[in-house]
Amino acid sequence: MPRLPALPIALLAAALLAPPQAAADATAELHALFEREWERDLADNPLLATYRGDRRYNDRWPDISLAARQARDAADARVLAELERFPRAALPPGEQLNYDLFRRRYEERVAARPFGLEYYSIRAREGPQSLNETAELMPFETAGDFDTWLRRMQALPAYLEQYADLLRQAAAEGRTQPRVIMDRVVPQLAMQVVDRPEDSPFFKRFQQYPDAIAPAERERLTAAARKVIAESVVPAYRRFASAFGHDYLPASRDSVGIWDTPDGRGLYANRARFHTTTSLTPEQIHEIGLAEVARNRAEMQQVMDEVGFKGSLAEFFEFLRTDPQFYYQTGDELFRAYAYITKVIDPELPRLFGRLYRTPFGLRPIPDTSAPNTTTAYYSGPSVDGTRPGYYYVNLYRPEVRPKYEMEVLTVHEAAPGHHLQIALAQEQTDLPKFRRFSSFTAYVEGWALYSERLGYDLGLYKDPYSRFGQLTYDQWRAVRLVVDTGIHHMGWTRQQAIDYFLANAAKTEADIINEIDRYIAWPGQALAYKIGQLKILELRERATKALGENFDIRAFHDTILATGAVPLDILERTVDDWIRSRRQP
Repeated sequence: MPRLPALPIALLAAALLAPPQAAADATAELHALFEREWERDLADNPLLATYRGDRRYNDRWPDISLAARQARDAADARVLAELERFPRAALPPGEQLNYDLFRRRYEERVAARPFGLEYYSIRAREGPQSLNETAELMPFETAGDFDTWLRRMQALPAYLEQYADLLRQAAAEGRTQPRVIMDRVVPQLAMQVVDRPEDSPFFKRFQQYPDAIAPAERERLTAAARKVIAESVVPAYRRFASAFGHDYLPASRDSVGIWDTPDGRGLYANRARFHTTTSLTPEQIHEIGLAEVARNRAEMQQVMDEVGFKGSLAEFFEFLRTDPQFYYQTGDELFRAYAYITKVIDPELPRLFGRLYRTPFGLRPIPDTSAPNTTTAYYSGPSVDGTRPGYYYVNLYRPEVRPKYEMEVLTVHEAAPGHHLQIALAQEQTDLPKFRRFSSFTAYVEGWALYSERLGYDLGLYKDPYSRFGQLTYDQWRAVRLVVDTGIHHMGWTRQQAIDYFLANAAKTEADIINEIDRYIAWPGQALAYKIGQLKILELRERATKALGENFDIRAFHDTILATGAVPLDILERTVDDWIRSRRQP
């Protein structure tokens, strides 16, 4: 995205000289707009509300009908019109930043509208096929909580019918996902069409109750669950699977690049700007990726030489992928090892951060419905009210392909000091508007998590050369992303070309690589954010180190990076430059 303009001197003076009451009134009006639109977004998207921990909409699904989507588009346009008329110059400088970031959100929504992003919302790792996993985010403490889930299940048929209509429209307009990705959805839908209600993934929550729920209530809830699954959930999935197989799957693309859709190149350029928060072109991003891949290969070669492996780097990769010493045999062993690593990291964090999170995080296995088709791990954030912790989800499916040497770097990225530390700290800043506390600029959020991987050295990790190689593997993974994502979506690469390039340049297992490539195919541009964000934070750290010399404080630098919450990279750069100037002043 274009760099936000610096505040002109005249406007700054006007803001500073504005009558205090005028500034207060403008600020109050702006925050009322923030709150109104926050509430609208939650009401429009009950799944987002559930993720945020707002329980008011836990019994319903989004309205994704054409009329509802058009109404949301019109409401977004009205917000921009209000902002256009708003007296920005009357705001204090801090509120002007809030205004700019808020306006940017709606400008991005409007800019993306012509590309029909909702048509591409179904992917191998998320979509209607895994709606049972919504329960992972909901409370199940009282009988009322279970009744809420039952009502949500009863409402599922209408949502699935709307989704089927959305996919039919996508097929009619040629805005489909590739067939190779959608083939992976078929077995996931089959898991939802069961003969016995007890075999449904939606029944899982009714297999174990809190002690506070009386036996009679348990019997009522279990009977109700069997009934709604048999009479509503399974028939709805049967109809959806039929529509998916008849109307959408045959229309899915043979090609994998988004370029092969209506205005696909424009869509990809839009997504690249959105996810990186920069004006870098796909060609520039591709070249950055090639340079980073070459740098990492050289460092990998050094580790290979250190352990005394005789052979090529490709042969070393194959050794790491296949030697049993690098893998656990059971999911339980793998899970316990992840739990141990999180506890090793925790007491070391104060050496690098002056401010730490109050909200805890837990460790959970990725649900069986999505584990075969998703990544090695992911993070789910805490609720807005702090009653639900963050969760670090790890993939226990086929532990024999989950390398031990990746576990430390993965934990640093997904838990702390990566996602959980950054996201929890942002959410705990109650002086910021909610839209900023829960902001998710991808280049910042994922850039921070990737930057955090290198902090593992400062936390006492990567002592084993293979774990060091794991850190390099993960850095290489994100460098490869720049090359293959632009290759697929802008340069016409095939899926196999992308898989082969990944296999040749990183030691991740083939199962992981295929899942990753399919993720990039289905989600154009998102994978670009990680490396671009990391490189910017590393650049800012180097700048601060040189400028401040002995006065450079790593804890203060990290606290400065994290104090803004997620922001575009140009705003982050401005923040760090201001911090450097303040530290250099006598």
